[in-house]
Amino acid sequence: MSKTISLLFAMLAYAIFFATFLYLVGFVADLPQFPRTVNRGLGAPPAAAALVDTALIALFGVQHSVMARQGFKRGWTRIVPKQAERSVYVLVASLALMMLFAFWHPIAGDVWRVEGLPAMVLWVLFALGWGMVLLSTFLINHFELFGLQQAWFHASGREAAAPEFRQPLFYRVVRHPLYLGFVLAFWATPHMTWGHLLLAFGMTAYILIAIRHEERDLVALFGHEYEDYRGRVGMLVPGIGKSKGVRL
Repeated sequence: MSKTISLLFAMLAYAIFFATFLYLVGFVADLPQFPRTVNRGLGAPPAAAALVDTALIALFGVQHSVMARQGFKRGWTRIVPKQAERSVYVLVASLALMMLFAFWHPIAGDVWRVEGLPAMVLWVLFALGWGMVLLSTFLINHFELFGLQQAWFHASGREAAAPEFRQPLFYRVVRHPLYLGFVLAFWATPHMTWGHLLLAFGMTAYILIAIRHEERDLVALFGHEYEDYRGRVGMLVPGIGKSKGVRL
C-alpha cells in the first residue's frame, strides 16, 4: 500500500467513522429527523426483537474488543499494513454500528418518561456524556486513536514516539472518562423504552468487559506506573473501582 493510498484510506475511514458517530448520537436521542433510531425501525415481537438486538450489541462488542487486543494486532499486521491497521479497525467498527442501526428492532413500552425540569437535566447529562467522549479522545490523541496519525507519519517518513503514560484533565479523576461519557449518553434520556434499556444495559456490560481487557494491555505496556494509577484513581466513578493489581 503506497503512502498516498494509505493516507487517503485513513481519511476515508475517519470520515465514515465521524458520520457514524454523529448518527449514533441521533440514534440514541431518537431524533425525528433520523429514519432509524433506538425507538423507530424494524418491527418484531418483543422476544425476537430482544434476541436480534442483543446479537447486534454482541457483534459490536466482540469486534471492538478482539481487534483492539495486542495479540490480534500482531497477527493482523501480517496481512494489513501497519500504518493502516488502526484505520481498518475504525472502519470495521463503523460498519458494525451501521449494522446495528439498520437491523435494530425497537421494543415498545415505557420504563420511565419524565418531562419539564427532570427531562432538561437528563438532556444536559446526555449532551455532557457525548461531549466527554469527544473531548477524551483529544486528551489521549484523537488522530492516533482513529488512525490518521499513523498514516500521516508513514507518508512523511516519521516514526511515532514511544507511548507515554499521561493523566490529562478527566484522567486525573477517573481512569476511563471516554467510557464514562458513553455510559452517561446511553442512560441519560427522559424517555426510556424497553429497547433503549436493552441498548444501555448491553453497551454498559460491553464497556465493563472492555475495561478489563484494556487494562491488562495497559499494565503490560506501562507496568507498575499503571498499577499505581489504578490504585489511586477510580474506574468510572471518582474514588470507586480502585485496584492494586490486574491478573495478566
